[in-house]
Formats: sequence, structure tokens, C-alpha cells
Amino acid sequence: MIHSIIKDRSTKLFLLLGGFFITNALLAEFIGVKIFSLEDTLGISRANIPIFGQAFSFHLSAGVVLWPVVFIMTDIINEYYGPKGVRFLSFLTAGLIAFAFLMVSITIQLSPSDFFRLGSDVPDANAAFRGVFGQGLWIIIGSLTAFLIGQILDVVIFHRIKKVTGEKQIWLRSTGSTLVSQLIDSFVVLFIAFYVGPRLQGAVDKQWTFSQVMVTGTGNYIYKFVVALLMTPVIYLVHGWIERYFGKSLAAEIKNSAMSKVNE
Repeated sequence: MIHSIIKDRSTKLFLLLGGFFITNALLAEFIGVKIFSLEDTLGISRANIPIFGQAFSFHLSAGVVLWPVVFIMTDIINEYYGPKGVRFLSFLTAGLIAFAFLMVSITIQLSPSDFFRLGSDVPDANAAFRGVFGQGLWIIIGSLTAFLIGQILDVVIFHRIKKVTGEKQIWLRSTGSTLVSQLIDSFVVLFIAFYVGPRLQGAVDKQWTFSQVMVTGTGNYIYKFVVALLMTPVIYLVHGWIERYFGKSLAAEIKNSAMSKVNE
């Protein structure tokens, strides 16, 4: 009876966390095409500090709004369902993102109706649709590669820290693994999408310099770093809710099961 309760509640929680995880990752991919100025958004002056031979400023992909949430969700799923649960959701999410972009690329090729052209306030609605949803192939490849590498690193670092801390210091294993994985994620996506990709395509005129990649990646990481630290209380709130949902004994059994699978 107890095991059936555990299985039922555990499955429901996995679906809830997994659904939230996948939704945030998909949204982050689609809104990531927009680049925004953090300083202008906050109404503050740009620092323009010279680094890597360029003036540093926070020009960020809108996806950074959601990616810290994705990595925190990774740690919570990791805590209760172990590496297998995270890997399953990570590869499922990557497949769904690829499928979503495939469907979008097909819809971009559809001839727009006159109703679509005339019924929009945008002068060229179809061009706007293509511009927003039609991300380049190398951006997609870079994003998916960075996502999978970041997820794998997050899982490994999380459990190595947990082996040392045990059930204590949730913030250390969650925030620590997130900060390392996001460091890699922030640079890999830019390096593939804007440095390697254009060079392989022969589109040298669209290729970023190494300095541009480093400056933009640094800004993205600093933002993610700060947000990850600020969201530490959220991790405790979610953990507290899950503990109440399962009850302490059931929660402990599920977490011990997740750790035993790591040590197998």
C-alpha cells in the first residue's frame, strides 16, 4: 500500500516538474531570438568597461530570463529522481525543441493568405513572422548542444557535492552545480552559433570575433550568476513544498533511492 502511494505521488510530481521544465526550455528557445539591453531595461547608464578589447555592456538574449529556472528545476528533479530522471527529461526536451523548430520551419514556407497580410498592423507580417521564429540553423545547433552539455555537467557536479554534504546544504549543491553548468552553457551556444557556424558556412561577414563571443558570454553569465544566487530561497521553498507533499519519511525514501541509483 505504501509503495503504491509513493509511486502514485512520485509519478504526479515527476509529471508536474517535467512539464514545467520542458515548457520553460521551449519558451526560452523561442524568446531567445530577442536581444535586449539590461541597462536600458533598468533605466541605468551603461558601464562600457573595456574587456577583451571591447566595451562591455549587458546585451542579453531574452532566453536568460528563463534558463536559470530550467537549471534550478534540473537540480530539484536530480534531488528526487536522480541522473536517470534528468537525462530522460533533457533528451526528451532536446527532441521536442528540435521537433518544434522543424514544424516552425515548415510553417515559414507556407504562402501567407491575404487575410494575414491585410489583417495585421505590421507592414510585412510574414517577414515579421519569419524574423521572429526563423532562427538560424547554427543557433539551434548551438543552443541544443549547450543545453545538453549544461544538463550533463549539472547532474555530475550536483551529485558529487551531495556525496560530500549529504542532505545538508541544499543551496551549495543546487547553486554550485548551476553556476558551473551555466558558465559552460553561456559560452558554448555563442561560440557555435556565431563563431564556428558562420565560418563553416562560409558566411565570414556574419561571423563574430572571438572578443564579441567572450564579451557577450561574460554578460550572459554574470546575469545568470546573480539570478541563480537570488533564486536560492526559491529552491528551499520548492523543497519544503515537496517534503510536505510526500511527508518526510516518503521524501527521504525517494531521495535515498535516487542516490542509490547514482552509486550503482
